[in-house]
Formats: sequence, structure tokens, C-alpha cells
Amino acid sequence: MASWNSTPLEVLYQILGWTAFVSWSVSFYPQVILNFRRKSVVGLNFDFVVLNLTKHSSYLIYNATLYFSAAVQAQYYEKYGYGEMIPVAANDVAFSIHAVLLTAVTLVQIAIYDRGSQKISKASLVIVSAVWLTAAVCFFIALPKHSWLWLISIFNSIQVFMTVIKYIPQAYMNFGRKSTDGFSIGNILLDFLGGVANYAQMAVQSIDQNSWVNFYGNIGKTLLSLISIFFDLLFMLQHYVLYPAKKVSIIPRASKETEEPLVKSTDQSQSEEV
Repeated sequence: MASWNSTPLEVLYQILGWTAFVSWSVSFYPQVILNFRRKSVVGLNFDFVVLNLTKHSSYLIYNATLYFSAAVQAQYYEKYGYGEMIPVAANDVAFSIHAVLLTAVTLVQIAIYDRGSQKISKASLVIVSAVWLTAAVCFFIALPKHSWLWLISIFNSIQVFMTVIKYIPQAYMNFGRKSTDGFSIGNILLDFLGGVANYAQMAVQSIDQNSWVNFYGNIGKTLLSLISIFFDLLFMLQHYVLYPAKKVSIIPRASKETEEPLVKSTDQSQSEEV
């Protein structure tokens, strides 16, 4: 099993990893808080949330299995070499658990808050069903030979696929409405920071080990960061440049001298007649 060659790089690796964890974890709360304050989920694309739950569930299965299972780790070393480090850190597992829980909370909000005319599309339901059916088939294929590393790589591929498509419904919805109202930009800014920190963490490990196996040995984590950064930049462009929030004009109140009562009192009317 490989060990760190540089203590400063190991410390930086931990800092970047937990920075990614905090940024990605906190990124869920602006949307949840916005929904709670408005008592409405209008403007939030439901397909995005449904696809996101499958994505994070798949990523949790991959991270937790590779991090905790000695059998899977042994298969990883056999494939990539015993001198390599496991490409999953504790912060990856912690983030995945938190992400599944908060995405589930958002789904509950969709169920109980005002939805307007929005609904979950049949296309997203078909995609989610097909993905889990494929995962189930792969499980029974892996079972006879205990090909667990291959199986979790399937879940890693699933989370990459879901990451690619989950953003598209929200981006298209913003384009159609020419607005990002109801979709929290705070979520995107924190997600962007998490993506950058996550990618930097992988780079630090590769520099220390003088090996880039970390990137293609966990291609899902690599693509997760790059895809997230790309769509975060797109959402920032939509929010700040293409469809900025309209400023509400405030009509100044009239001064007391110019204000007149809506209904005059009887005494005032009589005094004016005199």
C-alpha cells in the first residue's frame, strides 16, 4: 500500500478534500432554504432533482464500497498496482451520504409545496428506471465471479452519466423561461468551488505519488469535477449575463403635505364648505 511522500502535500490534500466536502454539502442548503421561505418549488426543475438522487445514490455505492471493502480494495490493487493509493477519501464518502439525504429532503419539498403546473417528466422516470434495472442486471453478472470492482465501476459510470444529463433540464428550463427565478445561484457558486477543490485534491495526490493513475483509476471523480464546473459556469452565465434578475422599481411615498385621505371626515367636509 502506498504512503505519502510529502507531509505538506498530504495536509493540503486533506484541506482541499474537506473544502470540497463543505462546499458541495452546503451547496444543497440555499435551494432548500429558498423553497422553505417561498413555500414553493416553482422554478426548480423536478427532473433535475430526480436524476440527481440517482446520481448521488450511485456515487455513494461506489465511494462507500471502495473505501470500506477490503475485497474491493484488493481487486483495485491487483488492477492498478500495490504501489497506488485508493482514490476515494473519507470526505468523498461523507459528501455522498449527505448529498443523498439533502436531495431526498428536496424531493419531499416538491411533494408538499406549491408546484404550479410543473411535474416530473415521463422521460426522466424512464431513464431512472432503466438505470436501476441495468445496475440490477450487472449485479447478477458480477455475482458468480465476485467481480466487485467491475460492478462498482458500473455505478461510477452511472453517476457520470447522470451528472451529464441532470443539469440539462434545468438549463433548458432557464432558457425557455428566460429567467433563473426559483433556482438558487448560491447552490451553483458553492458547487463550483467544490468542483475546483475536488479536482485540485486529485492533482495534489498525483503530484505526490508522481503518478496519474489517480485520475484514470477513478475516472468518475475526474469527470464529475469537470462536468460540474462546466455546467456551473453555464448557470452563472444564465443568471448574471443572459437572464439577470429584474430590478423592482420602488415608487417613493408622497410627503405628508401632499397626501390626502381616501375618505374625508364629516368635520373636514363641513369646514371646507364654510
